[in-house]
Amino acid sequence: MRFQHNPLFINTVLLGGTTEEKIIAAAQAGFTQLELWRQDVDAAKGTAQDVAALLQKQQLGLTDYQVLLDFDGAPEEQREAKRQDAIKMMEAAVALGAKTLLTPASTQKECIADREEEDIRWLAQEAGKRGLRVAFEAMAWSTHINTTDAAWRLVQRINEPNLGLVVDAFHIFARNRTIADLNGIPMEKIFLVQLSDLATLPSGSELMETARHHRLLPGQGNFPLYTLLDYLQAEGYSGPIGLEVFNDEIKQQQPADAAKEAMHALKRCCAQASVAYG
Repeated sequence: MRFQHNPLFINTVLLGGTTEEKIIAAAQAGFTQLELWRQDVDAAKGTAQDVAALLQKQQLGLTDYQVLLDFDGAPEEQREAKRQDAIKMMEAAVALGAKTLLTPASTQKECIADREEEDIRWLAQEAGKRGLRVAFEAMAWSTHINTTDAAWRLVQRINEPNLGLVVDAFHIFARNRTIADLNGIPMEKIFLVQLSDLATLPSGSELMETARHHRLLPGQGNFPLYTLLDYLQAEGYSGPIGLEVFNDEIKQQQPADAAKEAMHALKRCCAQASVAYG
């Protein structure tokens, strides 16, 4: 299998059950890393340290701790509260043993474009003081920064060593964009790659509904995932590759069954990256 030396992760959003059940299911399915949401920690039986202990027991690393929402470009009356929330999340990330905090570009209509660079720079510098990286993600419906190349331009301008990108197949291909968005991005600046699939592209009004409820596992749709993976392999990408699949039906399964199905799909996708899905 190609990418056999890359950490393989699953985002807990695909799994039902308790936080503890999700962690155990991911480990038993063979994943080496987990994308953990702050809601998972809030719902856990113990503290963040207890969650960290379970992760260690199951030999699972954290790809990232997420998600710091609508942080960049916040209006003046929200800005201090957003920064305090960011500090709280960074402290939780440290307690969990995470090395990376994920934040997507703001989706607020009131987002102030001229402040986004300043805010992400502040976040990266504060994260650096705590030994953390910041993974910045352009979402298809982000207010100003909604393509990977636009996110990369911001990361370049800020030029902090611990600031990098999330490459999410959904947010590239659902906007009918291509891997040309990745041209010129050094592989070490891609902190993680999230895969999912779709059978048909949603209309503009259906985009968020589809993204949050109806994504498919790789190979179940028609995204040109092989072009993305071929490119990453050719460029020598060695970071985490995994699944961020919001799917209500799969989430209703037993977490162990869902995790096994997800791992099968991920391995098949990586192994057959140069074969078009149909």
